[in-house]
Amino acid sequence: MSKIIVPEIGESITEGVISAWIKQDGEQVKSGEPIYELETDKITTEVPAESSGTLKIEVAAGTTVAIGAQIGVLQPSKATPSTEPSTTPAPKPTANEVATEPVAAKRPDATRSSATGSEKVLSPSVRRLLNELQLKPEEIPATGKGGRLLKEDVLRFLAGSKDAPSGATMAKSQPAGRVTRERMSTLRQRIAQRLVASQHERATLTTFNEADMSAVLELRRNSQEQFQQQHGVKLGFMSFFVKACVAALKAVPEVNAQIDGEEIVYHHYYDIGIAVSTDKGLVVPVLRNAEQLSLAEMELGIHDLAQRARENRLALQELQGGTFTISNGGVFGSLLSTPIINPPQTGILGMHTIQKRSVVIDDQLVIRPMMYLAFSYDHRLIDGREAVTFLRTIKEHIETPGKFLLELN
Repeated sequence: MSKIIVPEIGESITEGVISAWIKQDGEQVKSGEPIYELETDKITTEVPAESSGTLKIEVAAGTTVAIGAQIGVLQPSKATPSTEPSTTPAPKPTANEVATEPVAAKRPDATRSSATGSEKVLSPSVRRLLNELQLKPEEIPATGKGGRLLKEDVLRFLAGSKDAPSGATMAKSQPAGRVTRERMSTLRQRIAQRLVASQHERATLTTFNEADMSAVLELRRNSQEQFQQQHGVKLGFMSFFVKACVAALKAVPEVNAQIDGEEIVYHHYYDIGIAVSTDKGLVVPVLRNAEQLSLAEMELGIHDLAQRARENRLALQELQGGTFTISNGGVFGSLLSTPIINPPQTGILGMHTIQKRSVVIDDQLVIRPMMYLAFSYDHRLIDGREAVTFLRTIKEHIETPGKFLLELN
Protein backbone atom coordinates (compact mmCIF):
# COMPACT_ATOMS: atom_id res chain seq x y z
CA MET A 1 0.00 0.00 0.00
CA SER A 2 1.39 3.40 -1.05
CA LYS A 3 0.51 6.54 0.90
CA ILE A 4 -0.48 9.69 -1.03
CA ILE A 5 1.45 12.54 0.59
CA VAL A 6 1.12 16.24 -0.27
CA PRO A 7 4.50 16.99 -1.89
CA GLU A 8 6.86 19.87 -1.22
CA ILE A 9 6.54 22.37 -4.07
CA GLY A 10 8.51 25.35 -2.82
CA GLU A 11 10.44 26.56 0.20
CA SER A 12 7.89 29.22 1.14
CA ILE A 13 4.78 27.06 0.71
CA THR A 14 3.49 25.25 3.81
CA GLU A 15 -0.06 24.33 2.79
CA GLY A 16 -2.47 24.09 -0.10
CA VAL A 17 -6.05 23.25 -1.00
CA ILE A 18 -7.14 20.05 -2.74
CA SER A 19 -9.14 21.86 -5.39
CA ALA A 20 -10.26 18.68 -7.19
CA TRP A 21 -9.77 14.93 -7.27
CA ILE A 22 -9.11 14.01 -10.89
CA LYS A 23 -9.41 10.28 -10.20
CA GLN A 24 -12.39 8.82 -8.36
CA ASP A 25 -12.48 6.89 -5.12
CA GLY A 26 -12.01 3.19 -5.94
CA GLU A 27 -10.62 3.88 -9.42
CA GLN A 28 -7.59 2.08 -10.83
CA VAL A 29 -4.62 4.45 -11.20
CA LYS A 30 -1.40 4.02 -13.14
CA SER A 31 1.92 5.40 -11.94
CA GLY A 32 2.48 8.90 -13.35
CA GLU A 33 -1.20 9.64 -13.95
CA PRO A 34 -2.50 12.90 -12.38
CA ILE A 35 -4.81 12.07 -9.48
CA TYR A 36 -5.65 15.43 -7.90
CA GLU A 37 -5.22 19.19 -8.24
CA LEU A 38 -3.37 21.08 -5.51
CA GLU A 39 -3.96 24.81 -5.30
CA THR A 40 -1.43 26.95 -3.42
CA ASP A 41 -1.03 30.69 -3.03
CA LYS A 42 1.15 30.72 -6.15
CA ILE A 43 -0.07 28.06 -8.55
CA THR A 44 -2.51 25.23 -9.18
CA THR A 45 -0.81 22.01 -10.24
CA GLU A 46 -1.83 18.45 -11.05
CA VAL A 47 -0.10 15.91 -8.79
CA PRO A 48 0.71 12.51 -10.34
CA ALA A 49 0.54 9.10 -8.66
CA GLU A 50 3.90 7.74 -7.53
CA SER A 51 2.76 4.14 -8.03
CA SER A 52 -0.07 2.11 -9.52
CA GLY A 53 -3.03 0.84 -7.55
CA THR A 54 -6.61 1.44 -6.46
CA LEU A 55 -7.29 4.92 -5.14
CA LYS A 56 -8.69 5.37 -1.64
CA ILE A 57 -9.52 9.03 -0.93
CA GLU A 58 -9.15 10.09 2.70
CA VAL A 59 -9.49 13.89 2.43
CA ALA A 60 -12.33 15.59 0.56
CA ALA A 61 -11.82 18.15 -2.18
CA GLY A 62 -11.91 21.71 -0.90
CA THR A 63 -9.90 20.85 2.22
CA THR A 64 -6.81 22.83 3.21
CA VAL A 65 -3.93 20.44 3.86
CA ALA A 66 -0.38 20.85 5.12
CA ILE A 67 2.64 19.92 3.04
CA GLY A 68 3.54 16.35 4.00
CA ALA A 69 0.01 15.39 5.07
CA GLN A 70 -1.48 12.06 4.00
CA ILE A 71 -4.63 12.51 1.90
CA GLY A 72 -5.18 8.99 0.58
CA VAL A 73 -3.62 5.66 -0.31
CA LEU A 74 -3.03 3.57 -3.41
CA GLN A 75 -3.80 -0.06 -2.60
CA PRO A 76 -2.27 -2.86 -4.68
CA SER A 77 -4.59 -3.85 -7.50
CA LYS A 78 -4.11 -7.55 -6.76
CA ALA A 79 -5.85 -7.20 -3.36
CA THR A 80 -9.07 -9.21 -3.07
CA PRO A 81 -12.38 -7.84 -1.79
CA SER A 82 -12.19 -10.11 1.31
CA THR A 83 -8.96 -8.51 2.49
CA GLU A 84 -9.31 -5.05 1.00
CA PRO A 85 -13.04 -4.33 0.77
CA SER A 86 -12.55 -0.69 -0.15
CA THR A 87 -10.68 -1.53 -3.36
CA THR A 88 -13.88 -2.50 -5.19
CA PRO A 89 -14.22 0.14 -7.91
CA ALA A 90 -17.22 2.34 -7.33
CA PRO A 91 -19.56 2.89 -10.28
CA LYS A 92 -18.98 6.18 -11.98
CA PRO A 93 -21.74 8.65 -11.12
CA THR A 94 -23.62 10.66 -13.69
CA ALA A 95 -23.42 14.46 -13.65
CA ASN A 96 -26.74 14.65 -11.79
CA GLU A 97 -25.68 12.00 -9.27
CA VAL A 98 -22.48 13.91 -8.57
CA ALA A 99 -24.41 17.11 -8.04
CA THR A 100 -26.65 15.45 -5.43
CA GLU A 101 -24.17 13.05 -3.77
CA PRO A 102 -24.53 13.71 -0.01
CA VAL A 103 -21.25 12.25 1.21
CA ALA A 104 -18.62 14.84 0.37
CA ALA A 105 -15.67 12.73 1.48
CA LYS A 106 -16.64 9.98 -0.99
CA ARG A 107 -17.26 12.36 -3.88
CA PRO A 108 -14.29 13.61 -5.91
CA ASP A 109 -14.50 17.26 -6.83
CA ALA A 110 -13.91 16.56 -10.50
CA THR A 111 -16.56 14.71 -12.51
CA ARG A 112 -16.12 12.72 -15.69
CA SER A 113 -18.31 11.82 -18.62
CA SER A 114 -17.60 9.79 -21.69
CA ALA A 115 -17.61 11.66 -24.98
CA THR A 116 -16.38 10.34 -28.33
CA GLY A 117 -14.40 7.64 -26.57
CA SER A 118 -12.47 9.99 -24.27
CA GLU A 119 -13.10 11.17 -20.71
CA LYS A 120 -13.66 14.80 -19.78
CA VAL A 121 -12.36 15.97 -16.41
CA LEU A 122 -14.31 18.87 -15.00
CA SER A 123 -12.72 21.45 -12.74
CA PRO A 124 -14.88 22.95 -9.98
CA SER A 125 -15.40 26.21 -11.93
CA VAL A 126 -16.45 24.36 -15.10
CA ARG A 127 -18.78 22.03 -13.20
CA ARG A 128 -20.38 24.99 -11.42
CA LEU A 129 -20.94 26.77 -14.76
CA LEU A 130 -22.48 23.63 -16.29
CA ASN A 131 -24.83 23.25 -13.33
CA GLU A 132 -25.90 26.89 -13.51
CA LEU A 133 -26.58 26.68 -17.25
CA GLN A 134 -28.10 23.18 -17.05
CA LEU A 135 -25.73 21.82 -19.70
CA LYS A 136 -24.29 18.34 -20.08
CA PRO A 137 -20.50 18.06 -20.53
CA GLU A 138 -20.78 15.37 -23.22
CA GLU A 139 -22.60 17.86 -25.46
CA ILE A 140 -19.65 20.27 -25.57
CA PRO A 141 -16.45 19.79 -27.64
CA ALA A 142 -13.41 19.86 -25.33
CA THR A 143 -10.15 21.47 -26.41
CA GLY A 144 -8.08 21.14 -23.22
CA LYS A 145 -5.12 18.83 -22.73
CA GLY A 146 -6.13 15.18 -22.73
CA GLY A 147 -9.70 16.00 -23.75
CA ARG A 148 -10.28 18.26 -20.76
CA LEU A 149 -13.30 20.56 -20.88
CA LEU A 150 -12.32 24.19 -20.29
CA LYS A 151 -14.41 27.14 -19.21
CA GLU A 152 -13.72 28.72 -22.60
CA ASP A 153 -15.22 25.65 -24.30
CA VAL A 154 -18.48 26.10 -22.38
CA LEU A 155 -18.69 29.81 -23.18
CA ARG A 156 -17.84 29.18 -26.85
CA PHE A 157 -20.54 26.50 -27.05
CA LEU A 158 -23.04 28.76 -25.33
CA ALA A 159 -22.36 31.60 -27.76
CA GLY A 160 -22.80 29.39 -30.83
CA SER A 161 -25.56 27.01 -29.69
CA LYS A 162 -29.13 27.55 -30.76
CA ASP A 163 -30.21 25.46 -27.80
CA ALA A 164 -28.40 27.63 -25.28
CA PRO A 165 -30.50 28.47 -22.21
CA SER A 166 -32.49 31.67 -22.46
CA GLY A 167 -32.01 34.50 -20.01
CA ALA A 168 -35.17 33.43 -18.20
CA THR A 169 -34.00 29.83 -17.89
CA MET A 170 -30.63 30.96 -16.59
CA ALA A 171 -32.30 33.24 -14.07
CA LYS A 172 -34.40 30.37 -12.76
CA SER A 173 -31.26 28.31 -12.15
CA GLN A 174 -29.79 31.01 -9.93
CA PRO A 175 -30.32 31.11 -6.14
CA ALA A 176 -33.57 32.71 -5.05
CA GLY A 177 -31.80 35.27 -2.83
CA ARG A 178 -30.47 38.57 -4.06
CA VAL A 179 -26.90 37.76 -3.03
CA THR A 180 -24.72 34.69 -3.19
CA ARG A 181 -21.51 33.84 -1.37
CA GLU A 182 -18.51 32.04 -2.77
CA ARG A 183 -15.30 31.23 -0.93
CA MET A 184 -12.29 33.05 -2.31
CA SER A 185 -9.75 30.71 -3.87
CA THR A 186 -6.38 30.36 -2.20
CA LEU A 187 -4.78 32.11 -5.16
CA ARG A 188 -7.20 35.07 -4.97
CA GLN A 189 -6.66 35.36 -1.20
CA ARG A 190 -2.91 35.40 -1.69
CA ILE A 191 -3.18 38.00 -4.47
CA ALA A 192 -5.21 40.21 -2.15
CA GLN A 193 -2.70 39.82 0.68
CA ARG A 194 0.26 40.60 -1.56
CA LEU A 195 -1.37 43.68 -3.08
CA VAL A 196 -2.23 45.11 0.34
CA ALA A 197 1.26 44.31 1.61
CA SER A 198 2.78 45.97 -1.44
CA GLN A 199 0.86 49.18 -0.71
CA HIS A 200 1.59 49.18 3.02
CA GLU A 201 5.27 48.22 2.93
CA ARG A 202 6.43 50.43 0.06
CA ALA A 203 6.52 54.14 -0.64
CA THR A 204 4.84 53.70 -4.01
CA LEU A 205 4.78 56.51 -6.54
CA THR A 206 3.77 56.46 -10.21
CA THR A 207 5.11 58.56 -13.07
CA PHE A 208 3.58 58.73 -16.55
CA ASN A 209 4.62 59.31 -20.12
CA GLU A 210 3.34 58.44 -23.57
CA ALA A 211 4.92 56.73 -26.56
CA ASP A 212 4.29 57.19 -30.26
CA MET A 213 3.72 53.63 -31.53
CA SER A 214 4.00 54.51 -35.23
CA ALA A 215 7.45 52.99 -35.78
CA VAL A 216 6.63 49.73 -33.97
CA LEU A 217 3.33 49.39 -35.84
CA GLU A 218 5.03 49.97 -39.18
CA LEU A 219 7.80 47.48 -38.38
CA ARG A 220 5.24 44.85 -37.40
CA ARG A 221 3.13 45.54 -40.47
CA ASN A 222 6.09 45.23 -42.85
CA SER A 223 7.65 42.18 -41.18
CA GLN A 224 4.73 40.22 -39.73
CA GLU A 225 4.22 37.67 -42.50
CA GLN A 226 7.90 36.85 -42.91
CA PHE A 227 8.48 36.83 -39.15
CA GLN A 228 5.62 34.42 -38.55
CA GLN A 229 6.68 32.09 -41.38
CA GLN A 230 10.27 32.00 -40.17
CA HIS A 231 9.69 31.73 -36.42
CA GLY A 232 6.22 30.19 -36.10
CA VAL A 233 4.88 32.93 -33.83
CA LYS A 234 3.37 36.39 -34.34
CA LEU A 235 5.44 39.50 -33.72
CA GLY A 236 3.57 41.25 -30.91
CA PHE A 237 4.18 44.36 -28.85
CA MET A 238 5.44 42.76 -25.65
CA SER A 239 8.84 41.76 -27.03
CA PHE A 240 9.58 45.39 -27.96
CA PHE A 241 8.74 46.51 -24.43
CA VAL A 242 10.81 43.74 -22.87
CA LYS A 243 13.78 44.86 -25.00
CA ALA A 244 13.17 48.49 -24.03
CA CYS A 245 12.84 47.60 -20.34
CA VAL A 246 16.12 45.69 -20.34
CA ALA A 247 17.86 48.75 -21.79
CA ALA A 248 16.21 51.02 -19.19
CA LEU A 249 17.09 48.64 -16.34
CA LYS A 250 20.72 48.73 -17.43
CA ALA A 251 20.58 52.52 -17.48
CA VAL A 252 18.96 52.73 -14.02
CA PRO A 253 20.19 49.70 -11.98
CA GLU A 254 18.14 50.65 -8.91
CA VAL A 255 14.96 49.59 -10.71
CA ASN A 256 16.41 46.10 -11.15
CA ALA A 257 17.28 45.92 -7.44
CA GLN A 258 15.39 45.21 -4.24
CA ILE A 259 15.62 46.17 -0.58
CA ASP A 260 16.60 43.42 1.86
CA GLY A 261 16.58 44.80 5.40
CA GLU A 262 19.18 47.56 5.42
CA GLU A 263 20.86 46.36 2.22
CA ILE A 264 20.22 46.95 -1.48
CA VAL A 265 20.49 43.82 -3.61
CA TYR A 266 21.44 44.62 -7.21
CA HIS A 267 20.65 42.02 -9.86
CA HIS A 268 23.05 41.69 -12.79
CA TYR A 269 20.59 39.63 -14.81
CA TYR A 270 17.18 40.56 -16.20
CA ASP A 271 14.34 38.15 -15.42
CA ILE A 272 11.18 39.90 -16.58
CA GLY A 273 7.77 38.97 -15.17
CA ILE A 274 4.92 39.13 -17.68
CA ALA A 275 1.51 39.53 -16.03
CA VAL A 276 -1.05 37.07 -17.47
CA SER A 277 -4.77 37.07 -16.70
CA THR A 278 -6.28 33.61 -16.14
CA ASP A 279 -9.72 32.41 -15.05
CA LYS A 280 -8.29 31.95 -11.53
CA GLY A 281 -6.63 35.36 -11.27
CA LEU A 282 -3.50 37.21 -12.28
CA VAL A 283 -0.24 35.25 -12.43
CA VAL A 284 3.21 36.52 -13.38
CA PRO A 285 5.41 33.94 -15.11
CA VAL A 286 9.03 34.97 -15.57
CA LEU A 287 10.94 35.28 -18.84
CA ARG A 288 14.49 34.34 -17.80
CA ASN A 289 17.68 36.12 -18.96
CA ALA A 290 15.78 38.48 -21.25
CA GLU A 291 18.98 40.36 -22.08
CA GLN A 292 20.21 37.28 -23.98
CA LEU A 293 17.08 36.79 -26.11
CA SER A 294 16.23 37.96 -29.62
CA LEU A 295 12.77 39.32 -30.43
CA ALA A 296 11.77 35.93 -31.85
CA GLU A 297 13.00 34.09 -28.75
CA MET A 298 11.09 36.54 -26.56
CA GLU A 299 7.86 36.09 -28.52
CA LEU A 300 8.16 32.30 -28.38
CA GLY A 301 8.89 32.39 -24.65
CA ILE A 302 6.06 34.83 -23.87
CA HIS A 303 3.56 32.84 -25.94
CA ASP A 304 4.55 29.59 -24.23
CA LEU A 305 4.35 31.05 -20.71
CA ALA A 306 0.98 32.72 -21.33
CA GLN A 307 -0.56 29.60 -22.84
CA ARG A 308 0.62 27.32 -20.04
CA ALA A 309 -0.48 29.87 -17.42
CA ARG A 310 -4.06 29.77 -18.76
CA GLU A 311 -3.95 25.96 -18.79
CA ASN A 312 -2.55 25.77 -15.21
CA ARG A 313 0.56 23.99 -16.46
CA LEU A 314 3.22 26.32 -15.06
CA ALA A 315 5.82 25.00 -12.65
CA LEU A 316 6.22 26.89 -9.38
CA GLN A 317 9.75 28.01 -10.22
CA GLU A 318 8.44 29.74 -13.35
CA LEU A 319 6.55 32.18 -11.11
CA GLN A 320 9.46 33.02 -8.82
CA GLY A 321 12.55 35.20 -8.95
CA GLY A 322 11.55 37.97 -11.35
CA THR A 323 13.48 41.23 -11.09
CA PHE A 324 10.95 43.49 -12.88
CA THR A 325 7.37 43.16 -14.11
CA ILE A 326 5.40 44.36 -17.15
CA SER A 327 1.59 44.47 -17.07
CA ASN A 328 -0.45 45.15 -20.21
CA GLY A 329 -3.87 46.51 -19.30
CA GLY A 330 -4.27 47.62 -22.89
CA VAL A 331 -5.50 44.17 -23.92
CA PHE A 332 -8.64 44.91 -21.87
CA GLY A 333 -8.99 48.46 -23.23
CA SER A 334 -7.44 50.30 -20.27
CA LEU A 335 -6.39 53.83 -21.25
CA LEU A 336 -4.48 54.67 -18.06
CA SER A 337 -3.82 53.00 -14.71
CA THR A 338 -1.39 52.91 -11.79
CA PRO A 339 0.06 49.37 -11.57
CA ILE A 340 0.96 47.92 -8.17
CA ILE A 341 4.51 46.71 -7.54
CA ASN A 342 5.01 42.94 -7.38
CA PRO A 343 6.98 42.31 -4.12
CA PRO A 344 9.88 42.13 -3.52
CA GLN A 345 10.55 44.01 -6.76
CA THR A 346 11.12 47.74 -6.94
CA GLY A 347 9.15 48.72 -10.02
CA ILE A 348 6.52 47.74 -12.58
CA LEU A 349 5.66 49.08 -16.04
CA GLY A 350 2.03 49.45 -17.09
CA MET A 351 1.21 49.34 -20.81
CA HIS A 352 -2.15 50.58 -22.08
CA THR A 353 -4.35 50.60 -25.14
CA ILE A 354 -3.15 52.29 -28.33
CA GLN A 355 -5.33 55.25 -29.25
CA LYS A 356 -5.03 57.71 -32.10
CA ARG A 357 -4.62 61.21 -30.75
CA SER A 358 -3.65 64.66 -31.96
CA VAL A 359 -0.04 65.52 -31.15
CA VAL A 360 2.27 68.37 -32.15
CA ILE A 361 5.37 67.38 -34.15
CA ASP A 362 7.62 70.08 -35.63
CA ASP A 363 4.92 72.66 -34.90
CA GLN A 364 2.40 70.64 -36.91
CA LEU A 365 -0.75 69.05 -35.50
CA VAL A 366 -0.79 65.41 -36.61
CA ILE A 367 -2.60 62.18 -35.72
CA ARG A 368 -0.46 59.47 -34.14
CA PRO A 369 -1.17 56.10 -32.47
CA MET A 370 -0.23 56.82 -28.87
CA MET A 371 0.12 54.68 -25.76
CA TYR A 372 0.20 55.95 -22.20
CA LEU A 373 2.95 54.37 -20.09
CA ALA A 374 2.86 54.19 -16.29
CA PHE A 375 5.85 53.35 -14.11
CA SER A 376 5.17 52.61 -10.45
CA TYR A 377 8.27 52.49 -8.27
CA ASP A 378 9.42 52.22 -4.67
CA HIS A 379 10.39 55.76 -3.68
CA ARG A 380 12.52 54.39 -0.81
CA LEU A 381 15.09 53.29 -3.37
CA ILE A 382 14.31 55.25 -6.55
CA ASP A 383 14.16 59.02 -6.72
CA GLY A 384 12.09 61.04 -9.16
CA ARG A 385 14.98 61.75 -11.51
CA GLU A 386 15.81 58.06 -11.87
CA ALA A 387 12.14 57.20 -12.39
CA VAL A 388 11.72 59.77 -15.15
CA THR A 389 15.00 58.66 -16.77
CA PHE A 390 13.85 55.05 -16.70
CA LEU A 391 10.51 55.79 -18.35
CA ARG A 392 12.00 58.15 -20.93
CA THR A 393 14.50 55.46 -21.91
CA ILE A 394 11.63 53.08 -22.60
CA LYS A 395 9.78 55.75 -24.58
CA GLU A 396 12.85 56.49 -26.73
CA HIS A 397 13.46 52.82 -27.52
CA ILE A 398 9.82 52.24 -28.47
CA GLU A 399 9.71 55.30 -30.71
CA THR A 400 12.98 54.36 -32.48
CA PRO A 401 12.98 50.53 -32.44
CA GLY A 402 15.39 50.18 -35.34
CA LYS A 403 18.04 51.98 -33.35
CA PHE A 404 18.11 49.63 -30.39
CA LEU A 405 17.51 46.52 -32.50
CA LEU A 406 20.69 47.44 -34.36
CA GLU A 407 22.34 48.03 -30.96
CA LEU A 408 23.09 51.67 -31.68
CA ASN A 409 23.46 54.19 -28.86
